[in-house]
Amino acid sequence: MKKIGKKAALVIDGGPVRFEEILAVAIDGLPVRIGRSRAFLKRMEATEKALMTSLRKGVAVYGVNTGYGKSCGNRIDLAAAMKNGPNILKFHGCGTGESIGIEETRAAMLARILCLARGYSGVSVALLEQMAAFLNEGITPVVPCEGSVGASGDLTPMSYIGAALAGEREVFYEGFVMPAAKALKKAGLKPYVYRPKEPLSMVNGTTTMTGIAAVCIERAYRILGAAVYATALSVHAMKGNAHHYHPVISEAKPFPGQTGVARKIARLLDSKVSARRLEDDALETLQDPYSLRCAPQILGVLADALSWIVPWVEIEANSSNDNPIFDPATGEVLMGGNFYGGHIAFAMDGLKAALASAADTCDRQIALLVNPNTNRGLPGDLVRKNGASQGLRHGFKAMSIASSALAAEALKATMPAASFSRSTESHNQDKVSMGTIAARDAERVCTLAERVAAIHLLAAAQACDIRQNIRVRPLLEKALRNIRLVSDPVIEDRPLDEDIERMCAAIRYTDFFRGKI
Repeated sequence: MKKIGKKAALVIDGGPVRFEEILAVAIDGLPVRIGRSRAFLKRMEATEKALMTSLRKGVAVYGVNTGYGKSCGNRIDLAAAMKNGPNILKFHGCGTGESIGIEETRAAMLARILCLARGYSGVSVALLEQMAAFLNEGITPVVPCEGSVGASGDLTPMSYIGAALAGEREVFYEGFVMPAAKALKKAGLKPYVYRPKEPLSMVNGTTTMTGIAAVCIERAYRILGAAVYATALSVHAMKGNAHHYHPVISEAKPFPGQTGVARKIARLLDSKVSARRLEDDALETLQDPYSLRCAPQILGVLADALSWIVPWVEIEANSSNDNPIFDPATGEVLMGGNFYGGHIAFAMDGLKAALASAADTCDRQIALLVNPNTNRGLPGDLVRKNGASQGLRHGFKAMSIASSALAAEALKATMPAASFSRSTESHNQDKVSMGTIAARDAERVCTLAERVAAIHLLAAAQACDIRQNIRVRPLLEKALRNIRLVSDPVIEDRPLDEDIERMCAAIRYTDFFRGKI
């Protein structure tokens, strides 16, 4: 990240970009600038020149002077090759379903810039400039979420981004969906005129799945933080045992994620008085149920999974996943399979499993909180005492049902998408990654887990309010105050759907619960 004038911007010149910088562009709107260093421009020009030299010599360059996929044996002459490129954006315009989120699409666009800026693709700097202008002006293509098998990458979804650059199809701009041509005019931009191979380079790669994956990771970190806070609040409310999070336990099984979660919960449970005064001393409560006692071992899996998923996504985002590519040193045309999204598929299949397990743990803790047989003296369904009407109120009864439904759906979505590879496109694509579907599954599990965590925070806060001794744990008291900024205690029965949504927004968009594990 560099200063451009007085304003910070991400300068892209073929070098690696960190995961945090991808998020800063996608979510926070950090401006993007295409570099102008001599080395970068020379590399870009070298492969663009290699492309044109190959075409003039009649060398077969896949997808430029040949057909696509199984049709690669069809050859066309130079004149036709110079005009044919945009056709791939047209016939791949068959996406279905709801549009990918704006943040995810912005991350995908940035990933495509990074891919092409590596200097292997034979495209112009002008193409990168057009995508950077879209990001900086807040023009986001409308990209249907369905229609990609993840190899040859994200052909169909990326065709919508490629078409939008040329003023076709629809975009999000200034809070509205409008024709891309209209948005370009309003922003003072011109439709991009593609050069040979550039349309193919826009679609042939893994950048849609990578964009979705990047945003999922950030959401997962926040869900993990919320689950840790909710667990600590639940331990307090149910007079649980702080010794379950003793550092020696983690030293005996030193997974970094487990250690971090245990350390965080222990810190949140730090008290002004002896922990023994806050715990149930009955013999049968010597060990808490697994969802509480094993929280570091369960949530630690998600923390550790993220530790290897982030580098994988970072590598994918900074890769040249185009086909064909050119050797910048020799100009040789190289046709391979970097568009295959196997790493993203595996990462997202893993992420959704770890997320769903975290959601299930939160749901199990909610079940403990609302059940008078397990919550150690709290009223059933967390109904606050309020005179004779208490028996007519139901508190968190329905919230626990909703949480159970959400957790069940999250668990159902954990089937590995990569296991469903299939053959398509006349058996040319006879083994595909399903990376985009895996990323979309992870996105759905994020949404479900986020809602379970929100309900868990609300239920744990209600329980702590009823217990009335949260002040002895200052960090938990602060967490409770943050929860109460978005949701009041439940005294009389009321609809809680808006409370859930506000809590979800707090998890996703504030730093209430975001912190290093």
